[in-house]
Amino acid sequence: MKKLLILPVIAVALTASAFVLTTAFDELPLNSVLPEASYKMKDVSGKDISLDEAKTAKGILVIFSCNTCPYVKLSETRIKEYSDYCSTNGIGCVIVNSNEAQRNEDDSPEEMNKYYKAQNLKCFYTIDVNSKLANAFGATRTPQCFLFNTKGLVYKGAIDDNVKDPAAVKAPYLKDALAAVSKNETPKIQETKSIGCTIKRAD
Repeated sequence: MKKLLILPVIAVALTASAFVLTTAFDELPLNSVLPEASYKMKDVSGKDISLDEAKTAKGILVIFSCNTCPYVKLSETRIKEYSDYCSTNGIGCVIVNSNEAQRNEDDSPEEMNKYYKAQNLKCFYTIDVNSKLANAFGATRTPQCFLFNTKGLVYKGAIDDNVKDPAAVKAPYLKDALAAVSKNETPKIQETKSIGCTIKRAD
């Protein structure tokens, strides 16, 4: 009888724990202005950069990412493609690594620099110390996208509807949102659910 009673208690504890984890940081609402815009982060180049400095007259794309998450690995060609799109279409782009708990491991500055070069990225790739920017955005996953135009947040969520197979994508959410922002239009789809690894915040 005691064993039977323990199971519901464990289930309740797990549910409560999951609730706390998912509600610890409120995700940035649509139309919000760029948070922590002046917060300086170290780029892989060694320079300090803020979102304010990276944004352009059209806006900025912020992607929370990392080096090793399987979902990031599956999305690498798309992250490269869309960050390059930003570069050629006058939209700022910053990839942010907020995995503070892995800063001495796979997400160290040295490993980030190697990853950046291996991917041949052209945008900024920055270190988010103590996950400060992720907390401000309410970001919880990698990859997770936030796209701003000149007025505020106009798209947040996933890159597209099929992280596992780019050839099977039917709804390229981020691609469409970027195209809209490049033409000073509002994306038709503004919010989707990100699927990926949890951001590894330090205890």
